[in-house]
Amino acid sequence: MTKPERLSLSAGTPAANAPRLGDVLLERGLITPAQQARALDLSRSWRVRFGEVVIAMGWTKSLDLFRTLAAHLGAPFVDLLAEPPDAALLHAEDAPQYMAQLLIPWRKRADGVLIVATAAPGEETTAFIARKWGLDVEIVITSKFDIIWTIQRSFDRIQSHDAVHSLSERDPLMSAKQIITPEQLIFIYALLSLLALGLIVSPVATLIAANTIMGLWYLGNFIFKGLLVWHSEQAQDAEGDQLSRAAQALRDEDLPVVTVLVPMFREPEVLPILTHALRNLQYPRSKLDIKLVLEAGDHETIQAAQALGLEGIFEILRVPPSHPQTKPKACNYAMRFARGEYLVIYDAEDKPEPDQLRKVVAAFQRSPANTACIQCRLNYYNAHENWLTRMFTLDYSLLFDLLLPGLERLKVPIPLGGTSNHFRLDVLRELNGWDPFNVTEDADLGIRLTQKGYRVGVIDSTTYEEANVAIGNWIRQRSRWIKGYMVTFLVHTRRPIHLVRATGIGGALGFTFFVGGTVLSALLNPLYWLMLLLWTLSHASGFERFFPPLLGYLSLFNLLAGNGAFVYLSMLAPLRRRWVDLVPYSLSIFAYWGLMSVAAYKALWQLVYKPFYWEKTQHGLSTHTAAELAKAKAAMQEGNQ
Repeated sequence: MTKPERLSLSAGTPAANAPRLGDVLLERGLITPAQQARALDLSRSWRVRFGEVVIAMGWTKSLDLFRTLAAHLGAPFVDLLAEPPDAALLHAEDAPQYMAQLLIPWRKRADGVLIVATAAPGEETTAFIARKWGLDVEIVITSKFDIIWTIQRSFDRIQSHDAVHSLSERDPLMSAKQIITPEQLIFIYALLSLLALGLIVSPVATLIAANTIMGLWYLGNFIFKGLLVWHSEQAQDAEGDQLSRAAQALRDEDLPVVTVLVPMFREPEVLPILTHALRNLQYPRSKLDIKLVLEAGDHETIQAAQALGLEGIFEILRVPPSHPQTKPKACNYAMRFARGEYLVIYDAEDKPEPDQLRKVVAAFQRSPANTACIQCRLNYYNAHENWLTRMFTLDYSLLFDLLLPGLERLKVPIPLGGTSNHFRLDVLRELNGWDPFNVTEDADLGIRLTQKGYRVGVIDSTTYEEANVAIGNWIRQRSRWIKGYMVTFLVHTRRPIHLVRATGIGGALGFTFFVGGTVLSALLNPLYWLMLLLWTLSHASGFERFFPPLLGYLSLFNLLAGNGAFVYLSMLAPLRRRWVDLVPYSLSIFAYWGLMSVAAYKALWQLVYKPFYWEKTQHGLSTHTAAELAKAKAAMQEGNQ
């Protein structure tokens, strides 16, 4: 390699009489006059470098731009893949700084001068170099992707270990690596022993007591869900309008960089849909740090992503193989490469509303300082495809449009949904990210955030997904969710006194009803349905012993009024979105609850035998997927013309 020229730490700005970078790119035929004019406008509007706009818009290749930039600045260009840095100069604890600043120490000359390779030359970079390494430094230019790949290759083993074990090693009581503690086992054993003893000594009295407890619990669950819906209805529309106006008032130049993580596994068919949706976000492209998080062994998806020729805002991160192979482990690994102030998770088939990121930034600005996460709403774009998709849509409409806003208002810990969670990156790193041993990692993280003193907000912005169209696929997905709820409940009830102190009595009870209640309902419902069937067939013979009058009235009230209330809430949920045609399907919700119970018992079996197993949900089965794919490919072709 040619010996680099000595550059001062104010390097990064060419001489006053030198041609502009845009003129050099135009002269070399790397951009068109129209692209140059547009890039100049956007660089002023977004307040970013000209080259960042060109890369973000996909008007030239990354390598061509950075080679031209090096020549423009009179600095050498270094290919880090061909000439990797001296490993002795690299420190794993500095990797986040390398990523944030897009630089890396490269070599040290014999006279002791450090050579730093950067993809972001300028005053901010040279000031950082001066603070970290002093003034005796030379600067060379490299590409952004060279830095990313070099950091990934250099710290692969350490970052892979941290992605799996960071939480369990630093905060073991919040980790699901050990599902049940000895104390919990003793408690469960004592409870079962007490129940068995009661059934031996006084079976009738024991069953009456058990039925009374369950009856009161069902009643409390109905009342709690009703309170959530009532509170969620207070001023939602007014708050949504205020947030929309605040988001529109944000200036592009003031918007922060946002990292978008898209964990995928064996989903090459939905890549064009995903990239099309992300391009439609009403956010400065050069301030998007989009990472396609792919398993290193998933060659099909990796090749499909490379074949798309994506713009420079898209990066492919290959997650090294390790166990458990879960989405949270992949996100933990990718988080170490994030450069944004905020970080959001989207699934491969997601279609967020175009103004979502702007709304989230506005929401963070308007929220208390301890707000660490903003949860957006989820729903489905193929809601009307069949009975299952309609029921799934009713389920999500109730959860995200009514129940979660109610949890926020009552200050009850919010179990986050699996996508469209927008985090402050500094808090996410402070809490060691997601738990790779929990298969509903976001639900767990939402509870953990609250216990650590942070707040989760919910806003009126929707991300649309593909609803499951096949019952078997739905049960696989739902059983994983319920298993994760079981694990989350076990983890966060290990220290009940701490839970009450951190969340308050109301928060702890709300968590018990919402997370524990969801699981318990699905497990107990078939037992009570069976008793109802037997009672009906036997004309009440023998059941009066176990249901004395007062308990019988309570059980009858729960059966009629409680289940009726849930049917009513399911009818109410789609009305907020004016999906009136879905309302009649609420009457078939009992069949949907039956499927949930099947999934719950499968989840219970897996909790015992395969607690960390991530059951893959297959996407792209909807008939709508083909239409979405055609639309995305047409938009891509139009953009390339």
